[in-house]
Amino acid sequence: MGCSMSFDPTSLAQSWPLPARPRPIVIFGAGSIVGDAHYPAYRKGGFPIAGLYDPDHDKAKALADKWGVAAYRTVEEAISVENAIFDLATPPAAHAGVLSALPDGAATLIQKPMGADLAGATEILHICRKKKLKAAVNFQLRFAPMMLALKDAIAKGLLGEVVDFDVHLALDTPWQLWSFLEGLPRIEIAMHSIHYLDVIRQVLGDPDGVHARSIGHPNHHMAQTRTTAILDYGERARCALSINHDHKFGRRHQACEFRVSGTEGAAYLQLGVNLDYPRGEPDILEIHPKGGEGWVPVPLEGTWFPDAFVGRIANLQRFVSGEDDELVSSVEDAWMTMALVEAAYASSAAPATPLAARP
Repeated sequence: MGCSMSFDPTSLAQSWPLPARPRPIVIFGAGSIVGDAHYPAYRKGGFPIAGLYDPDHDKAKALADKWGVAAYRTVEEAISVENAIFDLATPPAAHAGVLSALPDGAATLIQKPMGADLAGATEILHICRKKKLKAAVNFQLRFAPMMLALKDAIAKGLLGEVVDFDVHLALDTPWQLWSFLEGLPRIEIAMHSIHYLDVIRQVLGDPDGVHARSIGHPNHHMAQTRTTAILDYGERARCALSINHDHKFGRRHQACEFRVSGTEGAAYLQLGVNLDYPRGEPDILEIHPKGGEGWVPVPLEGTWFPDAFVGRIANLQRFVSGEDDELVSSVEDAWMTMALVEAAYASSAAPATPLAARP
């Protein structure tokens, strides 16, 4: 493997600075993501966890006891914690109700997606505006060490102008872990590929439009688990996603990867957590830098799960304290990701360009 003498792969930023005085975190929801990602990340980052609330108090208490935090019996008790950051690990349909109950001006992190559809996202946006909430959406892939490093590499000009972004997934996703998804009309794009669409927006900006088709699979009852999409960035940049969550034929030819190419360099990323989820495999980032002689592995200082969750909450905490000027994935910006998701579903429902009839 070749390498570039001028490129130091350890020079790329991979983590978000922590707040000087972290605030206590109150979580709404006691689903698996809380114990698998939120709590491990917050403990790793040194954030104080006050407790959690879930309508199923027994479920909440079991998780709270495991982590040594409080299990609140009512929403009123949960929102009474002073100077708290409210973390909504709730289903999309529940977001608006919880947000409406929060104190005006509160800081909150909202689980993606931002509502079940664009109408739901718009309702959430209006609630946040009316209550002056400091609200961000948990698009935490932006904060994964490999993605922070990629963003830094692009900012430093190592790739030149980004002109190609390919997303390729062929894997076996255990949808049975999220039983609440069965019966929902929107699954793959709204609950999974939304992360990729959000990251693409961060790198390339908002596309002019999207061509998409999202379908299910005859072997199960989830609404969609396979998606093909093309994002339209005009004549300069090409962006395509090929997503197959039903490649159940062994690890050998499975994949979960990004290929990001510029006019002068390129990057390859493996998103390891999705391979053999939830145990996962290592994340991978390699850079072929401008002026370099080959691919250079970037030693990663963490993984998407749980490290991205540390950076996500750190940015919100630092924004509230005035240490960060920008709130990444604010509800205002996240609404545009939801608009892209909505456009993808509209495209999927629309007829394709028909072939000409045989003469």
